[in-house]
Amino acid sequence: MTERLYLQDSYLQEFDATVTAVEGQAVALDRTAFYPGGGGQPPDAGRLEWDGAQSAVVELRWDGETVWHVLDQTPPPAGRTVRGRIDWARRYAIMRHHTALHVLVGVVYHRFGAMVTGGAIYPDRARMDFSLEDLNKERVAAIETQTNEIIADDRLIRVRVVSREEFDRTDLTRLRNVSLPADVLHVRVVDIDGFDAQADGGTHVARTSEIGRLVITKADNKGKANRRLEIALHLP
Repeated sequence: MTERLYLQDSYLQEFDATVTAVEGQAVALDRTAFYPGGGGQPPDAGRLEWDGAQSAVVELRWDGETVWHVLDQTPPPAGRTVRGRIDWARRYAIMRHHTALHVLVGVVYHRFGAMVTGGAIYPDRARMDFSLEDLNKERVAAIETQTNEIIADDRLIRVRVVSREEFDRTDLTRLRNVSLPADVLHVRVVDIDGFDAQADGGTHVARTSEIGRLVITKADNKGKANRRLEIALHLP
């Protein structure tokens, strides 16, 4: 089992851990700040260091309760203490884009009642698909304007965990046709103060002002009742 440090602290850039298992070029750690990917957010990059040696982390896998770190060098043995270092510039860029998408999703949901049908995040751009039939130029401009107003408000972003019962009776999901597995009893929620809250397992900035200015670079028709918005961010 791997303690996932990124769930409590998205800003943690370095950490110490113990190797609990080795399989080929992959090591499992008792704790990690590396995000293994999921929900449209790509996995982290970085390196592990031990006893004067180091190796890039070239792949991450989430297997049940264990995060596996695939290395490009011969891995350390089980029981060895290692130091992990996150590629922070890449992680922070992804965090900014991820939080920007949450604001965008909240705006589209509250204005039009549209749900998310897909998305992807990169260090330099992101996209989100919505269950919308119409995204004319006026709507796109209004969405961009309101999204930037929320961002400029410098709203605090909190992470909390709610019970399955609270999740089932409240409005915390923005995903269309996605059901929470029956064995999930607690749900992590990202809350943008005074605006919107969404179930989410990824990493985010602490305040909306860190996002910068959002620009909708493209709006696409991806099929019946499915519209895509692509975004880029300008540094704050």
